[in-house]
Amino acid sequence: MKLYYSPGACSLAVHVALEWIGEPYQTQAVKPGSPEFVAINPAGAVPALDTGEGWLLTQAGAILRHLARRFPQARLSAATSLRDQAEVDSWLSFFTGDLHPAFFPVFMAQRYTTASDEASLKAARDAGLALVRKRYAIMEAHLAGRRFFVGEERSILDAYAFPMERWGAKVLEGGLADFPNIKAHHDTLAADPAVRRVLAAEGLA
Repeated sequence: MKLYYSPGACSLAVHVALEWIGEPYQTQAVKPGSPEFVAINPAGAVPALDTGEGWLLTQAGAILRHLARRFPQARLSAATSLRDQAEVDSWLSFFTGDLHPAFFPVFMAQRYTTASDEASLKAARDAGLALVRKRYAIMEAHLAGRRFFVGEERSILDAYAFPMERWGAKVLEGGLADFPNIKAHHDTLAADPAVRRVLAAEGLA
């Protein structure tokens, strides 16, 4: 397997999952949207995973779900019943469709306004930060009394949450101080030896 990633991006989630699985894999840092990477993934977005089986898989949620199914011995699915599977799918969709996009205006404000003055860009960033806080409030309530997102073991959900927790720690005023349950979850993962190896490999330690 080969993971195409950008340091600190949502591809970090797949990198963590691969390290947890423990099977051989390679990585290649790429610049999203670059002609070289678009030739590999026409969408130009990370992550992309060469499955090692002659086909390429994109989209973080789909890749994580595939890895959990392909390597059940790693116990990363967090799902033992139909209801559990539905809950995992719901949270994957939340990360992909609600939380992750909330950060887009924060990081790429110019895409969310036709104006180019700093006041307009700041308004777009502020709107994104407000939306991040709303999404975080949902996560904060869910994580109350929980060590991991679902069940008693780490899963693909924890891997997916981690990069977005890192983003919030950097861009929110006060970091994660207003979200103690999210901070505890982040700190639990940040202390995981496999996660530490991944952070070091991406130059984020």
